Amino acid sequence: MSVASPIAPGLSSSATLLAFDFGTRRVGVATGNVLMRRGQGLRTIAAEGDARFAAIDALIKEWQPEALVIGVPWYPDGAPHDNTRRAQRFGRQLHGRFRLTVHEVDERYTTTEAIASGAQDADAASAVLILEQFFREHFT
Repeated sequence: MSVASPIAPGLSSSATLLAFDFGTRRVGVATGNVLMRRGQGLRTIAAEGDARFAAIDALIKEWQPEALVIGVPWYPDGAPHDNTRRAQRFGRQLHGRFRLTVHEVDERYTTTEAIASGAQDADAASAVLILEQFFREHFT
């Protein structure tokens, strides 16, 4: 039995990842690994600025991910909007602060899907959906 090779460069077959559902007031966080290709909601960070990054730093120290995944929202027609640019900026900040590769995933409708599924923490549940989308897109 062989384990599928990652298409996403630089990830081992057992890599742990952290995924983020970015929002201007809250950030949902999930973790998962390449081997299982499933996400688990961790928490929602309800902080801004340096406090947000301090909370993320603690999660990175705890989970020791090989890479990060962020959801980037787009209009239904694929056009960018203000939150697209904000999420991409957040990704650049994560890379700059933590020196981890940051992968972007189209996160259209993840919050709607999380709420429809009855999630108690819609932001963390959205981060799970983002991470699982990354797994579907990058692993065979």
